[in-house]
Amino acid sequence: MTETKVRQQYNQMAATYDQRWSSYVSSTLLFLQSWADISPTATVLDVACGTGEFERLLLADNSQQKIVGVDISEKMLAIAREKCHVPNVSFYTAPASALPFADNSFDAIVCASSFHYFDKPNTALLEMKRVLKPHGRVVILDWCKDYLLCRICDWVLPIFDSAYKQCYTQAEFHSLLTSAGYKISRTTKVRFGVVWGLMVATASVEPSE
Repeated sequence: MTETKVRQQYNQMAATYDQRWSSYVSSTLLFLQSWADISPTATVLDVACGTGEFERLLLADNSQQKIVGVDISEKMLAIAREKCHVPNVSFYTAPASALPFADNSFDAIVCASSFHYFDKPNTALLEMKRVLKPHGRVVILDWCKDYLLCRICDWVLPIFDSAYKQCYTQAEFHSLLTSAGYKISRTTKVRFGVVWGLMVATASVEPSE
């Protein structure tokens, strides 16, 4: 299973992840924080939260922000808990396709640089929709296949990385969101350095007829 491979891979790299990917993580998550513009009173869910860097950024601005992070790597989460040892932040071991929360639990949901590993992207989007409060927002930042070097990565990575699933063009990504019942309110593509071309979208749930 892809999920098992991803867990094993990130458990192995957890101890060196922050140092190895410091520049990428810092630049992309600072961008995400600015883009998402999360209310200080919002209850936030971070899907595939990794080592808790986004939680750390939010807490630096608002030490009382209520945040829940989920990830399938226990060792990544152990590092996240060390960084964010405060009562208003909690972490759970869970996949994006089976979130262990009640319906309508979160005001804002974020997911950064993880969508290309999701074995069941449609299920993950439906799960995020289920736990999102009415009028809440989902913000997803991920690699964009519209960029040449990301297309090359998409071709090459499966050879070396058995956990990798695929990245999407912006049009494909938007189609996944709308098919899952989201209304996209804001979106763009953005480049980080020479290699990394990403896309971000803010979406909400379409109101019931």
